[in-house]
Amino acid sequence: MAKEIKGEAELTFFEATSIIVGHGVGAGILSVPFLASRNSWWDMLWIIAVAYAINLIMHYMIAELSYNNDGAQFIACFEKELFTGKFKKIATWIAFGLLALSVLVNVAGFIAGAAAVFNSWFGLPTWAGMVLYYVLAALVVNFGMKLVGICEKISVFSMIAVIGILLVATLLSDMSPLPNHFVASTNLLALYSMVAFSLSAVMSVPQVVKGLKGNTKRIRASIAAGTGINVGLIMLITFMTLLGAGTGITENGALVDLADHLGGWVAIIGYIFSLLALSTSFWANTLNLRDIVHEQTKWSIRTSYLLATVPCLILALIGVETFVGFTRLASVIQVLTGIGIIISYNRSRKREGAAPICGAFGTLPFQIIVVASSLIATIGALVKVM
Repeated sequence: MAKEIKGEAELTFFEATSIIVGHGVGAGILSVPFLASRNSWWDMLWIIAVAYAINLIMHYMIAELSYNNDGAQFIACFEKELFTGKFKKIATWIAFGLLALSVLVNVAGFIAGAAAVFNSWFGLPTWAGMVLYYVLAALVVNFGMKLVGICEKISVFSMIAVIGILLVATLLSDMSPLPNHFVASTNLLALYSMVAFSLSAVMSVPQVVKGLKGNTKRIRASIAAGTGINVGLIMLITFMTLLGAGTGITENGALVDLADHLGGWVAIIGYIFSLLALSTSFWANTLNLRDIVHEQTKWSIRTSYLLATVPCLILALIGVETFVGFTRLASVIQVLTGIGIIISYNRSRKREGAAPICGAFGTLPFQIIVVASSLIATIGALVKVM
C-alpha cells in the first residue's frame, strides 16, 4: 500500500520536475558541445540515449531509497541502511562532512561564475558581484521549498525560450557540417562522462519525493520528465553549436563559441542563460544541503539554511580557484556517494520486500550497471581528449 510522505511543502508536478531540471542544467551542458565535436554526431546520439537510460534508473533507485526512509536525504539513509556497529556515528559524521564540503565547493563555484557574468556585463567588481548574487539567490532558498520550486519552474521556461532564440538565429546563419568521424575511444569516454554529469540531479530526488508527498506514479513521471528536458537541452545546445561554430568549438563554453559566430548580441543572451543555469543549480544544491544539515544536527531550518549558504559565499570571496584540490576531492566524493547509495538501496529493497518505484529495474543486475556507469564516468572525466 502506498504511503504518504510529509514534507515542508507540496509541489506541483512541474515544480518538482523543474527542481530536477535545475539541479542538472549548468556548466556541464555547456561543455558537451566541445566533446561532441571530437566525436561523430551519431556516437553522440547513442551515448546520450545510454546515459539517459542509466541515469533514469539510478534516479529511480535514489527515489525509492528516500521513499523507504520517509523522504530522507542521503546521510540519514546511510545512517539507517549502510553504517553499522560502534563506528556508525563517526562514519555518519564523516560522510556528512565530506558531502557538505563537496556541495559547498560547487556552490562557491556558482557564485564565482555569476560574479564573472556581472563583471563582464556591468563591470561590477568581483567581490561586489559575489555578494549581490548571493543576496539575491540565497533569498529564494530562505523562503523554502515551495518558492524554490516556483523559481525553478520560471527559470526552466526562460531557459527554453533563450535556447529557442539561439536556435532560430543559428538556423538563419551560415551552418557547418556535423562531425562524422571517429577519433578515439577516449573521446567517447569523455563525452559519456560529461553527459552523465549533465543529467545528474541525484541530491534533488529526495526533494521530489517529499514535494510530491510520496506519490510514486508522479515521482516516476517527474524524474523522467526532468531528465528528459535536460536531454532536450543538451541536444539543442550541442547541435546548434556544432552547426553554428563547426570545428571552431573551444573549451570556453558553447555560448562563447556561438557568440563569436553569430555576433555580439548573443553575449547578452549568453549572460541571461548563464545566470539562469547558475541560479537553478544554486537553489537546488543549497536547498538539499539545508535539509541535510537540518536532518543531521536537528537545528532549526533557518540556522541550517545559513550554514548551507554563508560558507559558500566565504569560499567564493576567499577565491574558489585556490580550491582546485578540493574540487577534485568533491568529484571523488560524489562517486563514492553514488556507490554508497546503491549499496544502501540494495539493503533497503531487501528490507522492504517491495519496489514501488523501480520495479524490476531495481534488481541486482541494474544495480551493477549503475555502479559500473559511475566508475566509467569517473574514468571518462580523467582521460585526455584527442
